[in-house]
This record gives sequence, C-alpha cells and structure tokens, in this order.
Amino acid sequence: MSSPARKLRSNFPRGSYLWAVRNAQWQGMGLSEADAEKPKIAIVNSSSGLAACYAHLDGIVPVLKEAIRAAGGVPLEVRTTAPSDFVVGAGGRGAYMLASRDLVTNDIEAQVEGALLDGMVCLASCDKTVPGQLMAAARLNIPTLLVCTGYQPSGEYDGEHVDIEDVFVAAMHAQVGRLDVERVVGMSRQAIRGPGVCSGMGTANSMHIATEALGLALPGSTPVAANGAAMWAAVRAAGARIVAMVWSDLKPRDILTPGAFANAVRAVLAVGGSVNCIKHLQAVATEAASAVDVYGLFETLAPQTPVLAGVRPVGLHTIEQFDAAGGCRALLQQLLPLLDGEAPTVSGATLAANLAAAAVADAEVIRPLHRPVAAREAITLLRGTLAPGFGIVKTGIAPRKTRRFSGPAVCFDSSDAAIQALQDGGVRPGQVLVMRGAGVCGGPGMGGGASRVVFAIDGAGLAEQVAMLTDGHLSGLVCKGLVVAEVAPEGAVCGPLALVHDGDTISIDLDTRRCDLVVDAAELERRRAAWRPAAPLFDRGWLQIYRRSVGPLAEGAVLTREPR
Repeated sequence: MSSPARKLRSNFPRGSYLWAVRNAQWQGMGLSEADAEKPKIAIVNSSSGLAACYAHLDGIVPVLKEAIRAAGGVPLEVRTTAPSDFVVGAGGRGAYMLASRDLVTNDIEAQVEGALLDGMVCLASCDKTVPGQLMAAARLNIPTLLVCTGYQPSGEYDGEHVDIEDVFVAAMHAQVGRLDVERVVGMSRQAIRGPGVCSGMGTANSMHIATEALGLALPGSTPVAANGAAMWAAVRAAGARIVAMVWSDLKPRDILTPGAFANAVRAVLAVGGSVNCIKHLQAVATEAASAVDVYGLFETLAPQTPVLAGVRPVGLHTIEQFDAAGGCRALLQQLLPLLDGEAPTVSGATLAANLAAAAVADAEVIRPLHRPVAAREAITLLRGTLAPGFGIVKTGIAPRKTRRFSGPAVCFDSSDAAIQALQDGGVRPGQVLVMRGAGVCGGPGMGGGASRVVFAIDGAGLAEQVAMLTDGHLSGLVCKGLVVAEVAPEGAVCGPLALVHDGDTISIDLDTRRCDLVVDAAELERRRAAWRPAAPLFDRGWLQIYRRSVGPLAEGAVLTREPR
C-alpha cells in the first residue's frame, strides 16, 4: 500500500548520509531497500521478566509484526522500562512507581522520535505503561494506537476467590496482627494464575477502559483476558489499522479533543475506577498541549455520572463478568446520551459510529442510565483550607456510614511510623491520621506507602472509626474507609498539610465537598514562617532527576518544569 501524496518522515534522499547509514544498519538485519521505503512502525514493547503483567508481551510481538507487514508496513520493535508497583515499589521508598511512568514516556521519545519513525503500536499492560505510552503519543503526535494486552486470571484459596487485592489487604492485616501469616502465604500462591494485569478494576483496567473511551484503542478491545481470543483479534486489527493511520495522517492530537477527555472521565466514573486515572489523564492532556482541566472534569461530571458497573473492589462483579457483558464498548453504549458521540477515534469513525452495533449482554453487570448500580458518584474531589488545590476520595458505591468526620489529627511523616503506631495502639477511634511527605516532590514520585497504611487501618479494625489524609496516592485497588488522598498542595512544598500539628481539629464533609483545618489563620501563619523543608531524598540517578524536575499534580505531575 502506498500514497504518493503522503511523504513519510522516516524516508531520506537515496544516497544521503542518513539514508546510507540506515540502509547499512537495516541491510544487516535483512531489511531490503524497497521495504525501507514503507511506513516504519514502532512496536513499543514494555516487556519484563519481573512481573506477570508483562509475561506474555514478547509472544504478542511476532503476530503484530506479521499483521503490520501484511498491511504494507515495516515493524520495528523498541523496548521501554516496565514497572509493576508490586515489584519496583520495593526500592527507593516506592518512588520508582510513579517516576517510572515518565521514564516510559521518555524511553519512547528517545527511540521513536530519535529515529523519526512514522507510527506506533504500543503494547499497554501494567498501570504505569498505559499513561506513559499515552503521554508519549500526545507528545510526539504521530499516528498511534494502543493495544491493551489484558487482565490476569485469578485463583481460589480455601474455596474462596483470591486475587492480588486480597493478598495486599491480607498482608497488611497480618502486619498488624489480625491475620495468620501462613494464610497470606497460601493466598499469595494462588492469587495469580497467568499473565496480565491485576484482575480488579484497579488502575490498569481503569486506564485500559479510559484509553478506549479516549479513542486511542480500537473499539471493543478493553478489557480483555490476556492471551484470549479478543486480545489476539485486537492485536491483528491494530497491525492493519496503524498502517492506514499513517497514510491518512491520523494523529493523537486529532483525537484528544476536549470531548474525548470528557468521555474518558465519564467512563472511569461509570465503573467507579481508579482515582489514579485523574492525574494520568491530566498528564496526557498536558503532553498534548491541551487546555483541558481533567481535575475540573472529574469535579463537575462526577455528580452527573451514575455508576453503571460495580467491579471488584468497588462492587461484587469480576472483571471477567464485565468483559462478558460487553466491556467498555457496552458501557459506552449505555453512557452514550452523556457522551460526545462525534469525538474521532483511531478506527477512523466517530465514537457514536463505533457504538452503533454495540450490545449489552448482561444488563445486571453493565446497567442502563435509568437503573444504575449507584446514583451517587464513586469518586469525590474535595477542597477547603486543608486542600486548597484538591483532595480525592474514593467514595465507592456502598452506602457510607460516615459522610462527615471531625476529629483531632495524629501526624506521621512516613508510612512505617504510621503502621508502627497502628500496631502499638497509638491511633485511636475518632482521630484523623495524617501521613505527609508522600507527594510527587516529597516522596518523590508519590512513593511512601499510603495504601499500606489504609489497609493497616482496616486490619486494625479502625476503618469506620478513623479518617486519613495524605498527600500520597493510593493503589487503584484501594476502596476502604474515609481516606482523602493526593491532598494538594503537598506537604513538601509547605502546603497546609505540612502545618498540621497533633491535636488540631480536621473536618471532612463529603456532602459539601470540604476538607478543612480548624486552626486560627494567625497561628497558621506563625507555623508557616517557622516551617523548614525536609532534606531532599536521592541526590543521584533517575530519582534525583525526577525530584528536581517534576511539576505539580494539577498538571499531571509531568516533567515540564525547569529543574529547581
């Protein structure tokens, strides 16, 4: 397939320096001069032997290459870092988890932009690879589509379902002495029965769905079982479609319209998805040089968007049931009256056209607008004197015993200190546990184990008796208790969280969307004048670069600022 009206950016005059040295390299790889004139497509493979999330990606590449060649393109595989929170969260106080997202983006830029390739197919898996690849697509703005490579099969232990979320929760219950360690060991042996991402509606599956709703994944391709028939169909279709996208010059910024971002926000809200989608989608908007305020969209659209599907950990259904009921395409079909149906997509058709033949196979799993799982939003943004930027609560869909909470603060500067206090009985009913220094700058990279503290509170039997505030982020699998996360500005830049003292009264109200510190303004000014930042962590390597360059959460925490 060729297009005489479309000059490929990867091609150079025959015999020129760039043509000649590339030809020498590619001849050595068996690529003919005729083939080297065709569209050159990067297969972005974030493969790794460290985690089950990525265990199947190398097997996908040959099939994708075959499909690209059959469509008239030349596939060229490139690699990126491949983070999995449950593995790379061990070092650097957890700082590598979010920081690795931006490393994925920059890995892609260095190879794909450096080589001036014509398009990309990104193999999206674990939760940081999805936004990292979307950010690269928005930044480079060359024809791109994502193939979301599916969820892992979970297992059974003692006759009950067990998945990675259950293991995470159980491990923290064991740490505070509420569960036998050997039970945790047994659960860990059965929780994951094959490759793919975490099987609940955590950040990975939420971002897979958001990607399809944005229009950057083919319709009907999320969520799918890893190595299942639907995944392989999406792989083959992507190989054919990306070559056509190159010839038609359909680029990410053509697709990433304000309506597309609103569609993605609605989709995440309708499944009660991960709160981490907020900063990730904002990061994509920032890289696309878009003026879209994703935080504002979540704040505005949440009260207008009912929850139509309750997948673990928000509800009782499994990701397999959601997939069988029609997945993202069926969800969007139910949501269509609230969506921008004219938004363009990688298919070449509008979102509404993509949904014309969509069907809901089980209306109990993916419900219609008039009969939602929950009419009240599952994600709530708060503001107030303690969170003048914002704070985020995963409110979930179960009726809450507590929508208002007021109590004295008990403050910690690390997750280890907070967990030790929970083990020792140092956190009491009625208190508000404050854990700070875990934001994008202070962590850095939001490392710091806020999710561990949440599950430890649950394990200590205090989930309904204390509240928690943190400038850290939560795993997409966290949906327990009253927790205000990602409080902004963060403590490390002297946000109000840094000025809280033990015993100060904190008030949280989900109905008025307020989070306030009940302390005299003059006293706060005295504290601010006396405040000194903690010594920065990490003075070398990638984490130093990240710490010095990361921007605020309101911009998606991307590396766009001049180093401080």
